Amino acid sequence: MTPRRLLPALVLAVSVFFSVSCVTPPPPECTPCQSLPQAPAPGTSAPETPAATPVVPVPETRPTPPRDVVQAARLKPARFAQLPGWQADQIEAAWPALLRSCDVLVADRRWTDVCTVATTLGAQPGRAAVRQFFETRFAPWQVVNGDGSTHGMVTGYYEPLIRGSLKRSALSAWPIYGVPDDLVTVDLSEIYPELKNMRLRGRLEGNKLVPYWTRGELAAQGGNVRAPVIAWANDPIELFFLQVQGSGRIALNDGTYLRIGYADHNGHPYKSIGRWLIDQGELTLSQASMQGIQRWARSHPKRLRELLDQNPAFVFFRRMPSGNDGPLGALGVPLVAERSIAVDRSAVPLGAPVFLATTEPNSTRPMRRLVMAQDTGGAIKGGVRADYFWGFGDEAGALAGRMRQDGEMWVLLPKGWAPN
Repeated sequence: MTPRRLLPALVLAVSVFFSVSCVTPPPPECTPCQSLPQAPAPGTSAPETPAATPVVPVPETRPTPPRDVVQAARLKPARFAQLPGWQADQIEAAWPALLRSCDVLVADRRWTDVCTVATTLGAQPGRAAVRQFFETRFAPWQVVNGDGSTHGMVTGYYEPLIRGSLKRSALSAWPIYGVPDDLVTVDLSEIYPELKNMRLRGRLEGNKLVPYWTRGELAAQGGNVRAPVIAWANDPIELFFLQVQGSGRIALNDGTYLRIGYADHNGHPYKSIGRWLIDQGELTLSQASMQGIQRWARSHPKRLRELLDQNPAFVFFRRMPSGNDGPLGALGVPLVAERSIAVDRSAVPLGAPVFLATTEPNSTRPMRRLVMAQDTGGAIKGGVRADYFWGFGDEAGALAGRMRQDGEMWVLLPKGWAPN
């Protein structure tokens, strides 16, 4: 028996324990989780958001089309005339993201016809043709929370750039780990089909499955962690936030770049270090943005380990193809800057177009545009809940770090598909 595959009897023995202590993703087809991260007052900055840490590993090959079941209570029929700003959006900017979704969805009979037509229209059909395509072939459905409300939280994420090296040195001393040899992952759907997308993660002690090491326990092991080192980071704070985002690029000493992406995680729930700093009286709510947390950490180097260990969750990476495309989302396609979002896939079908009506970061200026639901995240739970992908680099990071806005969402589904 290898560490990665356990006998059904072992799964049955540990499922009750691990379904509480080690599984971070929400159960499929459930009522929206309303215990969202603490939101600051309007006009203030946002704590760090673990948006790009998918709960399901990105597939190594072309993924099977996701078979999401959208509960009727979550979606309410609407009309395009009800979508605020629909006519004003530069809708053609979302077309490349739609074509990427169709690379996966075309194999799903519910999407085959619309994706086939989209492909025949080509890469740049023009604004009028794109608008006609959506208005004639899709029907909008407003996303409704479990309590009947139609508003929710919209945060932002991005692809960071950090500095590092392929070899350890006095400067590059912080390991970026691949998936450990002793990490055990159990797919519960093999035993309980109703637990789709649920994973157990742990390690073996003899013939007993126990929780995997926390962030602090991994750090205490030093060089004894049973995981390959992909690269070495120059800055532990930058590395921490790269884990929070779930993917990024490493600027190497020779001037080249290495792209890495999410591969797996240790199974422990994400906990906000920004919230911990607020609770400790070290930062105010308005100061607990990603940038504010970084400033505090750099001014308190002796407390850095204490700070980072407040989040027991730990992400493991894998090398990704280089290029200028965005990082891979949970759908298995590259994300498009400012036209891709992360959603709770139990409320919104992965890959679907979504019209998002919100405001710009730390502002009341309207931001209304068509995006594609191409990613998921451990903190993205609930019906009206989205994480907006801003793109790559520091400017995108500054926008993502300030974004914590109110918003509404409408899912566009092919005509004839009534959510069940």
